[in-house]
Amino acid sequence: MNIKNIFPFSFKEKRTFGSLLVNIIIQLIIAAIIGVLIGILAKIPLVNLVVGILGGIVDLYFIIGIILSILDYLKIIK
Repeated sequence: MNIKNIFPFSFKEKRTFGSLLVNIIIQLIIAAIIGVLIGILAKIPLVNLVVGILGGIVDLYFIIGIILSILDYLKIIK
């Protein structure tokens, strides 16, 4: 399994600083929207533990995606 399959938005063919910033902002907005939805679902007593774990996994996914975007821009990883 290739890391580019797991994080498809973190890798671009030709990346400029502006496209890097746009990519990071889009990922942060999506993570915030999902965080709000998870926060609403966490109010339900029976599913709050599962939703809390899921929220942590989603946050970790977006953090890793942003780090990979920066490393791709700096051409540290290919």
